[in-house]
Amino acid sequence: MPSVALRRNLRIVLPKVTFCATCIASTRRQPQHGGMNERWRAAVDPMSWAALITWVAIGLSLRLITPPNAPLAWGLLIAFLLAFIALRVLPEHRVRLCTALLLLEGLLALTLIWLYPRPGTAQILLVIWAAQLAMIWPLRTALLAVLAADLVYYCIVRESGHGTPMLVVTVNAGFQLFAGLCAHYARRAEQARDQLLLVNADLLATRALLADSARDSERLRVARELHDVAGHKLTALTLNLRALAQEPAFAQRHEVVLAQQLSSELLGDIRGVVDALRRERGLDLATALRALAAPMPKPVLQLRMAGDVRVDDPALAETILRIVQEALTNAARHAGANTLHVSLTRNADALQLTIDDDGRVRGAWQPGNGLTGMRERIEAYGGAVHFMLAPAGSLRIEAQLPAGASPA
Repeated sequence: MPSVALRRNLRIVLPKVTFCATCIASTRRQPQHGGMNERWRAAVDPMSWAALITWVAIGLSLRLITPPNAPLAWGLLIAFLLAFIALRVLPEHRVRLCTALLLLEGLLALTLIWLYPRPGTAQILLVIWAAQLAMIWPLRTALLAVLAADLVYYCIVRESGHGTPMLVVTVNAGFQLFAGLCAHYARRAEQARDQLLLVNADLLATRALLADSARDSERLRVARELHDVAGHKLTALTLNLRALAQEPAFAQRHEVVLAQQLSSELLGDIRGVVDALRRERGLDLATALRALAAPMPKPVLQLRMAGDVRVDDPALAETILRIVQEALTNAARHAGANTLHVSLTRNADALQLTIDDDGRVRGAWQPGNGLTGMRERIEAYGGAVHFMLAPAGSLRIEAQLPAGASPA
């Protein structure tokens, strides 16, 4: 069983990221994952509401556009809103589609400004667009894209005959820069918080293994003390009582017979306690693995451990922990998986670890630094690992580890 402190920490509600990205934990009672769909959570966060209110305000200003152009203007504005919502609900690993939607948003905003070139509200769409760029793209790339859009905006305003096009564009660029920097630093704060949660989960999992290791060491020490000290003295006492019972003067004494019987029973009880202490050794690997996966919104960890699996070696438990940690990271980052299945069974003197997910590996697959490090860990333990693509397109990991081996 896990320690009381560990169970208390696992019940702590992990902090939730406010906006700009999918939150890393939820407020449900379960250690992992929330009830609301992650896409809907992104769609109703504060930034989405702010953008929606701004969109409505821009829509109200379209009444000033002449009737022949009004349907086209409304079509552009609605298309911009749909692209914005799609960006909010799309997973981050869909890089190409996100980039296409961002470019489409910029084009729609500039087209609406061209349709209504007088300084009004249409240019505010570029402010929303700049904030989205800063959330998704690197800051330097986002600034270059905003600069290019502002150059086009300047040309549109100048061709419309406005007296001070540079002033108009500069004022709007200031709002774009402010919104973009706010989104950028909010994004960085979220990433730092998410990383902190992952580090905290790593510490919880490692602490679980250390606590179990210390508990097993203490149990083994107590068992040895009982066997070597108390067992030895009780054996000597039993032998002396047996010798005393053979004396004619004490052979018929009831007290001697009873003392001899009690010492024999006590010696047997101590041997039973020592055997139980040795049999109950083993690290609570399941709790450590669930603590490791707790702060990740996806993928969900589905763990299956056979009843005869027992890990006594802390180094072996640490190896399994790091393998599953790398698999969780790869499934979330590269495959977009929702569930990670981990199976740990015993086969003779070896542990069989099987990991697969419901995601899909995109592009040409080849082992990176993470999988190479995983292979090195397993081979250092005298084990073997095989990486393969499942029929559904997900990555499947099959590893065998000697149950009683030590790292080379």
